[in-house]
Amino acid sequence: MICQNCGAELRADANFCPLCGARPNPRVTENIYLCPDGKLRWVYEMPILKNPTIFLLVWKVFFFTILGIFAFMSLIDAVEWPHEIGERLLNNLMFFGFFVLGMTVLVGISLLIYAAMMGGKYTVLFEMDEQGVNHKQLPKQAKKAQVLGAITALVGLASGNFTTAGAGILSASRTEMYSEFARVRKVKACPRRHLIKVNQLLNKNQVYADPADFAFVLNYIRTRVPPRK
Repeated sequence: MICQNCGAELRADANFCPLCGARPNPRVTENIYLCPDGKLRWVYEMPILKNPTIFLLVWKVFFFTILGIFAFMSLIDAVEWPHEIGERLLNNLMFFGFFVLGMTVLVGISLLIYAAMMGGKYTVLFEMDEQGVNHKQLPKQAKKAQVLGAITALVGLASGNFTTAGAGILSASRTEMYSEFARVRKVKACPRRHLIKVNQLLNKNQVYADPADFAFVLNYIRTRVPPRK
């Protein structure tokens, strides 16, 4: 059993948390508790190598970055070499394909390293009330993520890849993500990945819930997000 207040491990018969003193809270669903401050809390442990969410998220970031470079190169070729645009476009397309393949391999290797650092699991505490939902890495996980983010930033700067450096700096500084329901534009459910995407204009939160809790969390969020015209 895990303390919903601080994330410490508890014995099944524990009457209070030995770390923070919190008492077990009433359950709303199998794994979700309603706490005295009115917030719903639950801990989710995602097996990194079994759930493709993190891989897909990182892959998409790099893919669209490379796609932007490919489009820019093709535009320059169309202006400077209009009579050879077909051949140059084909060369750029081959370059794009090889780059995407190499990027996929690197993302896969990076995910293996990340999984090893995190003990194979991404553990997060969720806090949710009428106003919004907060995605919070637990202390040990947050420290590991900050170290990994700092390493990524240094590698990016050393190689002159400022996109990688920026992503590393962002991951090193952010251990929480809050979504205010009033500003949410779209809610998308991915039940097979136990994932609910809560998207604002510049903030894309990912809320995870076990199958036993998924329908409750999804309905709670959807009924509090205002309809968009």
